[in-house]
Amino acid sequence: MATLLYRLGRTAFRRRWLVTLLWAVIVGAVGFGAAKAPAAADDGTSFMPGIEAQKAFDLIGERFPGSDADAANARIVFIAPDGEKVTAAGHRAAIDTLVAKAADEPQVSGAVNPFKAGAVSEDGSTAYATVNYKVKADDLTDAGKAALEKAIDEVRDSGLTVEVGGSALATQPEAGGSSEVIGIALAAVVLLITFGSLAAAGLPLLTAVVGVGVSMASIMALGSTFGLSLTTGTLATMLGLAVGIDYALFVVSRYREERANGHDPREATGLAVGTAGSAVVFAGLTVVIALAGLSVIGVPMLTKMGLCAAGAVVVAVLIALTLVPALLGMWPNAVLSRTERGRGLPTGQRTDGTDNGGSRWARFVLRRPVAVLVACIAGLGALALPAAHLELGMPGDESKPTSSTERRAYDALADGFGAGFNGPLTVVVDVKGVAGPKEAVSRIAKEIGTTDGVVSVSSARFNAAGDAALFSAVPATGPNDEDTKTLVQTIRAERADLERETGATFEVTGSTAMNIDVAQALQDALVPYLVVIVSLALILLLVVFRSVLVPIKAAFGFLLSVLASLGAVVAVFQWGWGAELLGVEQAGPIMSLMPIFLVGIVFGLAMDYEVFLVTRMREAYVHGDRPAQAIVTGFRHSARVVVAAGVIMMAVFSGFIGSGESMIKTIGFGLAIAVLFDAFVVRMALVPAVLALLGDKAWWLPHWLDRVLPRVDVEGAGLTAQPAQGAGGASREPAPSQEPART
Repeated sequence: MATLLYRLGRTAFRRRWLVTLLWAVIVGAVGFGAAKAPAAADDGTSFMPGIEAQKAFDLIGERFPGSDADAANARIVFIAPDGEKVTAAGHRAAIDTLVAKAADEPQVSGAVNPFKAGAVSEDGSTAYATVNYKVKADDLTDAGKAALEKAIDEVRDSGLTVEVGGSALATQPEAGGSSEVIGIALAAVVLLITFGSLAAAGLPLLTAVVGVGVSMASIMALGSTFGLSLTTGTLATMLGLAVGIDYALFVVSRYREERANGHDPREATGLAVGTAGSAVVFAGLTVVIALAGLSVIGVPMLTKMGLCAAGAVVVAVLIALTLVPALLGMWPNAVLSRTERGRGLPTGQRTDGTDNGGSRWARFVLRRPVAVLVACIAGLGALALPAAHLELGMPGDESKPTSSTERRAYDALADGFGAGFNGPLTVVVDVKGVAGPKEAVSRIAKEIGTTDGVVSVSSARFNAAGDAALFSAVPATGPNDEDTKTLVQTIRAERADLERETGATFEVTGSTAMNIDVAQALQDALVPYLVVIVSLALILLLVVFRSVLVPIKAAFGFLLSVLASLGAVVAVFQWGWGAELLGVEQAGPIMSLMPIFLVGIVFGLAMDYEVFLVTRMREAYVHGDRPAQAIVTGFRHSARVVVAAGVIMMAVFSGFIGSGESMIKTIGFGLAIAVLFDAFVVRMALVPAVLALLGDKAWWLPHWLDRVLPRVDVEGAGLTAQPAQGAGGASREPAPSQEPART
């Protein structure tokens, strides 16, 4: 591996203009494809096939043709001034006018008048009208939206307070906003401090932006073919930017080190790509494994997001191995610090023995490994305790800021009609082949209506064929309340007896039931997902480090990191500790997809740091250092860069905390805090403590396994087997990798 990448680096350096031109062509081609490609259409894929709520949803689509459950809707809430009622003549006339105007719009399939549908609260202070559309929210015309907004403004002029929920007029928040730009700016500052050179700081940012541009343009170009959207690419943007900066950072850092060791620019580039590039390849593979592993969950959206993000990581790796060395070839001295450029770089002046903060920290850990290990485990273990109380759900309008009309509409409906009104259960009854279908549906509706926790049941609506019926049941508790989950389970538990009595079958769906089923399915899928990605990554790390214990230690550290970060997410977003500092308006259940995302992404990033840091220790060990000295050497060369990489990733991920989308906000916080725990606690403290206690045993590998495993020479032993070429000399021919014999 090191030999192949060494040659690739030298070739990219030598053919720098060609390599740069090829990447420019790729950027132009995918950009042209994105500009010309049609917008991605909904492929109709079920969110999570197999769960009951999805089966019922599909049955509704089959038996009630023309009623698209995904079509846009607007729920317009009217609140009378204090002491007044919406039923007053003036208010009623204004509401009637709005409903009539809305019904006349060409894209509207129907508008329900609250006074005819009984959608007025008992005290008369609140009412709501429902406007249903024929098309999805994305397909609504600007004229149609403007007409509804104008009608709403006219009602407000009458003195009523009007708030709007539903999807028709809902705003789509940006993924990161201005805070994302701040995160990138902070990353630039960290790079500048780390390298002391504007060019060295700018190069990783430039190549990372190129990589994200290629990835996102590719997603847009292929969107209509594979059903991809910009939302699908959010994770690709987040990870592509973070790993793109980090991978380029490691190559540039190693290049500067090789220049300081006396190599000419071309040789230094080859060595940097051969050594740091090898770590980049395997680190990227671990991230790809974690992201591609999302496909085992069985959620089409998760599969698409994972594969798109994995593609972005692959692009970042390719850029680090080709475009970065090409740009180094164009400006070989620009990435050096001003001091290095001023004094020159004498050939053969190695920096291996220079003491720095990394080596001093490693010696500190080596002197007291047990204390450091216990402190790390105890601290992360304490932070992980809230994770035991994790509650999964799908926060909706109640989690939005109170400044949004959707949140105010939600609160007004809850106050006027009860907490469960915002999350009714939809029951679909299949009476095909049943004698007396109306009696069967009536019996089922009556039984569900008398179940504890059900406030009311609507009248049943039959389809044209008369073989299916729909009705809704309003719970007494809110959509994300545990009692609502219990109620759904209770209704389903009553099904066997009712089906036996009536001969009809029924299923429970609706957004509330869908969220409950999705949360349970994702929770059940978490363990198989962990088994898949950890097993594959352990095999990969076994090949990289040629050690049994180092991969196990890496997996243990990952578990500590992910549990501690989950605990922090629960404390902030579920319990509300410090939530106002992050702009979290309403604490509540954690997004159902969050644990899966966090586990997959944190695993990939944790293995990133493991490969970057421990590969350098392995390199020193293979080249003759004793175990303790190998730890010090690894930290001397890698600690500063790993710290910079961790800070950069935290800055990038923290930028997404500014998103108005609760899922993106939660993921941004979870990833930022996970990097903090993994990079600065696990990899910088726990890893050297464990390796110090293991000594030579850390690198133990059974002889039979040593013979079976392929040798990839990630540590670059073959590159140092022969003396380096002189400035302008011929290319070296790397010798086969060999490990020194130890007794």
